[in-house]
Amino acid sequence: MRRLYRKKALSLVKELDAFPKVPESYVETTATGGTVSLIAFTAMALLAFFEFFVYRDTWMKYEYEVDKDFSSKLRINIDITVAMKCQHVGADILDLAETMITSNGIQYEPVIFELTPQQRLWHRTLLLIQNRLREEHSLQEVLYKSVLKGAPTALPPREGTASEPLSACRIHGHVYVNKVAGNFHITVGKPIHHPRGHAHIAAFVSHDTYNFSHRIDHLSFGEEIPGIINPLDGTEKITTNHNQMFQYFITVVPTKLHTSKVSADTHQFSVTERERVINHAAGSHGVSGIFMKYDTSSLMVTVSEQHMPLWQFLVRLCGIIGGIFSTTGMIHGFVGFCLDIVCCRFKLGPYKPRVVVLPDAHVNNHAAPLLTDNHIQE
Repeated sequence: MRRLYRKKALSLVKELDAFPKVPESYVETTATGGTVSLIAFTAMALLAFFEFFVYRDTWMKYEYEVDKDFSSKLRINIDITVAMKCQHVGADILDLAETMITSNGIQYEPVIFELTPQQRLWHRTLLLIQNRLREEHSLQEVLYKSVLKGAPTALPPREGTASEPLSACRIHGHVYVNKVAGNFHITVGKPIHHPRGHAHIAAFVSHDTYNFSHRIDHLSFGEEIPGIINPLDGTEKITTNHNQMFQYFITVVPTKLHTSKVSADTHQFSVTERERVINHAAGSHGVSGIFMKYDTSSLMVTVSEQHMPLWQFLVRLCGIIGGIFSTTGMIHGFVGFCLDIVCCRFKLGPYKPRVVVLPDAHVNNHAAPLLTDNHIQE
């Protein structure tokens, strides 16, 4: 009984076969069919090869939401070189609530303002990358994905010993501020805490020494990520006027970055620059120095690296193979049909009239008459 049930089950399964096998004796192969098959297999291999690289590639997905974190501190990373001696300049931060942020994390280092040939080459390369980023913003995604492979964005150290006087000051370090609008500024004199406001001791600095030519080697907000190039990195401003005022208006956007190489909470920012000469007689009031006014956005951006799932890759691969196989089969059939029509119309190929020799029983040793297919039909 079990064998009987097995035979019935097998026969039922055979009846459901959607891929019936044709005996090889009934299959006719042609040169054109082999050529089309070779082209189809080549196209399948090439497209499958390129599809594999698409599967390995990733893309960045951007999501936006309201930033609900208002109690945490915002980190500012600074590396600016000013063409004045360190004892003549001071840097501090004043936020919107008139709270003076202590600058304990900021260091003053006497340096030479002019760059060496190696440092100048690095600076030009950085400016070239900045220009490309402004023209093609999609390059930022490349930096995100290769975050740990990028070259360091810090200025390379000066080679050899310096023989020139250290007439400039490198102000670098980091400081934590409240997540409200604020003003980071570098001006003449050291800052002092004053109960009635904010002041710099500039009385002992000669006006002729004022020179706020500067170079921003690095300025970022949030966690510092190697390889990421910020909008102001490499900015250099040269002035010969002692009363020059440089202003940078910055909008900071909280950003969460999640890639296969790093996961960090950082900040992006956009900036608008302005510079002017202080001339009270002409109505241009203010204080000579470098002022960076920043404000935080209420929106938060989540940047995550996306990858094609394996099942989608397999589905696309099956679509490529099945699509090419079906398409080439239809094209081959259509071309064969068109050739049959042309050959039939103009009596070519298999439709060419054949010559038939009819034997003559009454006449021996003579050539038999030649007749065509048309005469036979008559």
